[in-house]
Amino acid sequence: MSIVYMALSADFFHSGHLKIIKKGQALGELIVGVLTDKAVASYKRAPVLSYDQRKEVAENIKGVSQVIPQHSFSYIENLESLKPDYVIHGDDWKIGFGCKIREEVIKTLDKWGGELVELPYTPGLSSSYIAEDLRQKGINAVNRQESLRHLLDIKPVLRMLEVHNGLTGLIAEKTKVDNDNGLLEFDGMWESSLTDSVSKGKPDNASVDMSSRVSTIEQILEVTTKPIIVDADNGGLNEHFKFTVRTLERLGVSAIIIEDKIGAKRNSLFGTEASQQQDSCENFCEKIRVGKNAQVSPAMMLIARVESLILKKGMDDALARAKQYAGAGADGIMIHSCEKTPDEILEFCAKFRVFSKDIPLVVVPTSYNIVTEAELSQAGINIVIYANHMLRSAYPAMVQTAESILKHGRAHEVSDLCLPIKDILNLIPVS
Repeated sequence: MSIVYMALSADFFHSGHLKIIKKGQALGELIVGVLTDKAVASYKRAPVLSYDQRKEVAENIKGVSQVIPQHSFSYIENLESLKPDYVIHGDDWKIGFGCKIREEVIKTLDKWGGELVELPYTPGLSSSYIAEDLRQKGINAVNRQESLRHLLDIKPVLRMLEVHNGLTGLIAEKTKVDNDNGLLEFDGMWESSLTDSVSKGKPDNASVDMSSRVSTIEQILEVTTKPIIVDADNGGLNEHFKFTVRTLERLGVSAIIIEDKIGAKRNSLFGTEASQQQDSCENFCEKIRVGKNAQVSPAMMLIARVESLILKKGMDDALARAKQYAGAGADGIMIHSCEKTPDEILEFCAKFRVFSKDIPLVVVPTSYNIVTEAELSQAGINIVIYANHMLRSAYPAMVQTAESILKHGRAHEVSDLCLPIKDILNLIPVS
């Protein structure tokens, strides 16, 4: 009997899948390769169901003789192992990023005379659209928290975008770029004290209290489903920090980052230009333990931010603190720098990874923005935060619009700078 191979993410099944499966059964023994979580996440948003759940569904479809894992978006490994007579797929991958994979499949099949069989794509049906429709209905707090840990398990590096209100949350949620490597999007959001404060017209010196920040976070969570990391500055007094942790945990915040500084709040990017004092290692370790003990469940992450490089305390101090913070229970380490190059960040990562290969490392490449995500990932970094770019890009655009209106005494000249009024009315659906 001929061997037929079909690859699926199998997150959701619809009638289009069933048509392809039925055709595959008619051609011979149908083997289904279910893409692993890492494989799916390499080219689009992480699957809703786990690999084991998706595999079990595929195994119980009539006519499927065997289900095996496909460990990457590329078919080559499984094709060369099985040497199928046929590969079956919908014809929708003739355009877009799937086109490259299609060509790869054809060349591989040619080695033993295999054939690619394509069925017409069923219009209006897409697993991605179904998944997106479900996500529009929202997400509960625990699932949102767990999603960050799951993404860390299945993706080499996560990209987080700064948000400071519901609209920027929607931008982080929905912005996608289609290229040869798949569908690129942000993995989650970063709610920072800097942009939260500045968007309210106040300085980044704790003038905006936590109750106001919680209100902003709630607005963002209400219209999004992706994980959110919250900048909690230094966490405040231990007696207060435990309540902050519980409040953010109830909301569904996926991670909290606290910095090891004390005294009046000053933004780290001032470096040594502003008077900033670092907490003792012992005190900060105790704050980490207080935060972890305050959690009701282990889903939310508490990440310790090391300011030693900002304050010019040296690499040895940064490494020593990071190791002790990890020992105190921190779920991750954020290493910060205001240098123009990534050299000291990369040096820190190389040395820290000798100590631990598993603890997530977080960076904020604001000043050293020449470095790429791929380079940071290769250095062992797990999360890259774009910490203030939504606000920084919005401000000059709004000032340009305001100045033009003043200059010309009318709004006609700024028409091309503004979203059409119909689009703004339709930006947020009524239902």
